[in-house]
Amino acid sequence: MKKRFIQIGLGGFGEYWCTDVLPYVIEELGTAEIVAAVDINPDNFVNAQKYVGLPPEKCYVDARKALQENEADFVNIVVPPAVHEQMIDLALEFGCDILCEKPIADTMEACCRIYRKVKAKGRKMAVTISHRFDQPPQTMEALLRKEAYGKLTHITSRFAETYLNRLPEGNFRYEMEDEYLLEWGIHHLDMLRALAGSDAKTVYAKTWRPPWSRLKSDTSCAVTIEMENGVHALYEGIQENAARLNTWQDEYFRAECEFGTVIMDHQQVKVVRSTDLQSEEIIHVPLLKRRAWLHAWLIEMFVEWIGGGDEPPNNLDDNLQCCALLFASIESAHTGMPVAVQEFLKSYMDKEAQNG
Repeated sequence: MKKRFIQIGLGGFGEYWCTDVLPYVIEELGTAEIVAAVDINPDNFVNAQKYVGLPPEKCYVDARKALQENEADFVNIVVPPAVHEQMIDLALEFGCDILCEKPIADTMEACCRIYRKVKAKGRKMAVTISHRFDQPPQTMEALLRKEAYGKLTHITSRFAETYLNRLPEGNFRYEMEDEYLLEWGIHHLDMLRALAGSDAKTVYAKTWRPPWSRLKSDTSCAVTIEMENGVHALYEGIQENAARLNTWQDEYFRAECEFGTVIMDHQQVKVVRSTDLQSEEIIHVPLLKRRAWLHAWLIEMFVEWIGGGDEPPNNLDDNLQCCALLFASIESAHTGMPVAVQEFLKSYMDKEAQNG
């Protein structure tokens, strides 16, 4: 039986969902049916009408009205992080499961509130933190889990983009606090967790912005992480670089193992091993194959889960750990001190338990 859903957010990244993701689930898989769509800007209704065939009368500016007038199994939330909790509260009120764009919310407090409320209602929730679920990262992660080249000791990563030159004036990101880590770094921190095969133990972060930046918050970072399994990670993130050295889906990750260096760079995965002091062996790793990656795969797994299938790896519990690393990194950047991530998370969960 098809799962019925309401799409909340049709502009910005919501347009990408309508053009590239929802047609795959609706038409190719046939496992879900869109029954309504919501956006505060009626000009964006065209995305739902043109690309997923939704009639005009099923497009709403009021999310509550959409939920009142349309029976749905789940909602797909694609709005700015500060609005996530409001939309999740509505979904819970109407008994819907939840698929939501990253992060869970814009603060650690809100993440913990959402976690408690979703668990209390017994609903299913997953977070579309997509880049970890692309073809090269999944290939690299599978290779590291097999330990084909021995134990992993540390990972180095780089993201260098010129995005500010293409960011429209007035975009909400100009005024966001901690915009880089919230919008960009969260993906790479999550990828480091996945590649290491562990949650974070401690993090130390330094952030800054160049003199020419027009954003309110810092746009560059250097982050050092120790994972609970002993793996160390180094992350360099730059949003306003002069050159697009490693942009989206072309990120650089290097994992040092006992018997080889595993490298992901510009959509390729390879292993480099020195055979002696003068020469080295390069092994090109074939990329894993499946019918969909990124958001299409995530919503596919989510629909299967709420239909009785396996819980997806981007579930709420896993993403709470991702958010703990994210907000602990922000805390470290603000204070200039390292943060014990699990203690940081526990302190917020304890506060929420008392307040709840």
